[in-house]
Amino acid sequence: MQPIPEKETMDNIAELFKGFADATRVHILSLLIERELCVTDIAEAVNLSQSAISHQLRILKQMHLIKFRREGKNILYSLADDHVKTILQMGLEHVLE
Repeated sequence: MQPIPEKETMDNIAELFKGFADATRVHILSLLIERELCVTDIAEAVNLSQSAISHQLRILKQMHLIKFRREGKNILYSLADDHVKTILQMGLEHVLE
């Protein structure tokens, strides 16, 4: 049996899951499983304004769930790492169970 994590660790886990507590953010993360996307592509796919998407992307960056890179004038967003993909996939499996 694993020991119970320290309070700070549990707080960090709770903070991580706040990133998944919004349907728009989950939709954005799901889109980024497939490939890198710019704000325009995400806004079009989610059917929201670029401003609204930028706000959600800022939250996801602060939570270290996504990363970005510059390509010319474009900024391309992708998942921060495979853990994010795994969490999304496990959530889907759990909901569909």
